[in-house]
Amino acid sequence: MGILVLFFVMFVCGFCNGSVYKVGDSTGWAIIGNIDYTKWASSKSFQVGDTFLFQYNPSYHNVLEVSRSDFHTCDATAPIATFATGNDTIVIRSPGHYYYICGFMGHCQAGQKVDIRVPKPDRPDGSPISTPLEPHNSSGSSDGPLAPGPSLSNGHFHSGLLSFTFGLLLIFVWAF
Repeated sequence: MGILVLFFVMFVCGFCNGSVYKVGDSTGWAIIGNIDYTKWASSKSFQVGDTFLFQYNPSYHNVLEVSRSDFHTCDATAPIATFATGNDTIVIRSPGHYYYICGFMGHCQAGQKVDIRVPKPDRPDGSPISTPLEPHNSSGSSDGPLAPGPSLSNGHFHSGLLSFTFGLLLIFVWAF
């Protein structure tokens, strides 16, 4: 029985290749601290399977996924999705643009918004794909440059190691 659990955990951990990014790094999702979310996002290299962690005080902030046009005009009236727990995780399932704003009055206009660009993955032979990005939920856009190469920061964690550690913990708990 124990060997089956080990193989199951190894199988599951093999699919945990994404990274976890805390939006805004140590500042989190806020307007205090004058974080430049455009600069934050452009310093990262996102990919399908990554997770975005939005941490904030839900009494003063929320996270709205919006269309490109609503992002640019800070229009919070027709969000694609709304998050309001203060500790929201969003897993990226496909390439494209993801636009997030704070829906509290004046926060988006003050800079509490982020455009996250996730390029299509490279082909198995290692050569890049030259087609444009696919929009997310038909509301995204492929306009603009892709994010530059990876950057090590406080907000970037390798979830493969976390998954491996969790798997080992699960094995120990199951065995004892």
